[in-house]
Amino acid sequence: MPRKIVTIGNKIVGEDHPTFIVGEIGINHNGDLDNAKRLIDVGIFAGCDAVKFQKRNPDLAVPEDQKQKLRQTPWGEIPYIEYKKKIEFEEEEYRVIDEYAKMQGILWFASAWDEDSVDFLERFHIPCYKVASASLTDHKLIRKVRELGKPMILSTGMSTMKQIDEAIDVLGGTDDIVILHCNSSYPAKNDELNLKAIETLRERYDCPIGYSGHETGLQTTIAAVALGANMVERHITLDRAMWGTDQAASVEPFGLLRLVRDIRVLEAALGDGEIRVYDSEMPVMQKLRTRDDTKTKLFESKQDL
Repeated sequence: MPRKIVTIGNKIVGEDHPTFIVGEIGINHNGDLDNAKRLIDVGIFAGCDAVKFQKRNPDLAVPEDQKQKLRQTPWGEIPYIEYKKKIEFEEEEYRVIDEYAKMQGILWFASAWDEDSVDFLERFHIPCYKVASASLTDHKLIRKVRELGKPMILSTGMSTMKQIDEAIDVLGGTDDIVILHCNSSYPAKNDELNLKAIETLRERYDCPIGYSGHETGLQTTIAAVALGANMVERHITLDRAMWGTDQAASVEPFGLLRLVRDIRVLEAALGDGEIRVYDSEMPVMQKLRTRDDTKTKLFESKQDL
């Protein structure tokens, strides 16, 4: 029986479809709208299917015991809550982002870190919602997103199988769900990526499975596609030396270009698994095999057509 697919905007996510590649802008814009637009351009330049932001109401999303902790920032040493507010875009900025992305022809969406942010993002009619790994156990939040009837991308970093099962149960099943394997360290160590968990999730859930990577290299993300990931998400940055907690685990523009290119090459190389003799092999077969064997193989190949 075919596995479920998920439609996001004008793209289909699932088996026998190109890997859906997301450039995760997140908060790497550092509260600067020009940076955000440049990062959208990076996603387009590389050939991503979508770019993603993160939306929070800091008053709700930041834990109380963290709010007044001092933090060194580009604006000096300020309380953590003030820093979070400085890097948060509000409606005016998101109107610009929405118009800019649509004008450039690329999908955009966001992860909502609190219920207020879900209501905020609904003003922009985004095509899907991402549930961050940190929110997987926030059942009230994921119920609210589910009630919108839109596709959901569920990231599973720092979660047990029981917690993932519970989230899927709360959501009422895997219809219109994409589950992403993830390690939530920034950057994640290669020996803790556990890419074979993609296969585990594929065996357990009848929906597209993807990969959200926080490692510093590209090879392991490409390997995730070889292991069956239908969606790939990587944080992107203008420069990994920029200030910000996510920059070091992000991919710069030309790295993203190579990543998308190599994923597309891999997809073409994987094929469909059917054993066949290609037309390009016929001259080689005629040259290197005996005449009788060649006639047999040519006959078999024609019969297979």
